[in-house]
Amino acid sequence: MKIAFQGELGANSHIAIDEAYPGAETLPCATFEDALAAISSGEADLGMIPIENSVAGRVADIHHLLPHSGLFIIGEWFLPVRHQLVAVPGAKLADIKTVESHVHALGQCRRIIRKLGIRPIVAADTAGSARDIAQRGDKSCAAIASALAARIYGLDILAEDVEDEAHNTTRFVVLAREPKWAQQHSGHLITTFVFNVRNVPAALYKALGGFATNGVNMTKLESYMVDGNFFATQFYADVDGHPDDRGLTFALEELKFFSKEFRIIGVYPAHPFRETFAAE
Repeated sequence: MKIAFQGELGANSHIAIDEAYPGAETLPCATFEDALAAISSGEADLGMIPIENSVAGRVADIHHLLPHSGLFIIGEWFLPVRHQLVAVPGAKLADIKTVESHVHALGQCRRIIRKLGIRPIVAADTAGSARDIAQRGDKSCAAIASALAARIYGLDILAEDVEDEAHNTTRFVVLAREPKWAQQHSGHLITTFVFNVRNVPAALYKALGGFATNGVNMTKLESYMVDGNFFATQFYADVDGHPDDRGLTFALEELKFFSKEFRIIGVYPAHPFRETFAAE
């Protein structure tokens, strides 16, 4: 099995693949568009794509790209993210003047950046930053990346676990070319869908009312503009349950009545992290 991801070898997406699909072949891609295209074309069997982070919030590109990709969510994975401050062998903390990484990683490590008084530089991804500073060989340049990236590119870890929050966790979705709905009553399931409400007063309120009256738990609701139009909004939602569950069936019927577009993009098992988080 070959699984595409955005970034270089050693990225957190790479780690998520190794955890979720041990032994799978990884396919690094420069951009999210390239990763989605690799799945669509058949170059990759699946994709491991980050969708949100507990500190930095949503990965905005995916909410725009996923609905138009024609791909389907068949699973999810939660990865506790542990960032390392890495540099070329022999470098010391006192040598560091700049640190580069993905914008989300830099945002998740603001405290150490301020503490050291170093200049953050936004790069395409964490592992790519590690590779770049390794090739550059400059002891004044550091990167924020994973321990796996440090091993791959022969870097020293100057400071371990430098993320601001211990709960720092990224949620990934597993994408495939064909839908693969989980069986009803097969455990805790998540249904993901996108919709556009009709242009009538209180349409969103009315569209979502069925979830409350039918006791359906909505765990995520995101909105974003469609084609740069301030007055056309698409919504992305996750709810607990299977579309054939009685309550969710009624809730979706009500939603569709007030929506001009509606599409389910995945029905898949909930990751055990959800239960652990709920217990806490």
